Amino acid sequence: MKVNVGTIDKIARIGVGILLLVLAVMGIGTPWTWIGIVPLITGLAGRCPVYSLLGINTCGIKK
Repeated sequence: MKVNVGTIDKIARIGVGILLLVLAVMGIGTPWTWIGIVPLITGLAGRCPVYSLLGINTCGIKK
């Protein structure tokens, strides 16, 4: 699998994912805050399946 998530994108995904999961654990917000696991995993893995489908690449590595 090719990396398609850049550094700034990774930082943003990890930050948003952690924030949403903290809110979910604290009981603040809705059950939808558990969706924070998705940006956290994609940020840590460096690969986003939706980006692959849409042909988006933010990592800056040329093909």
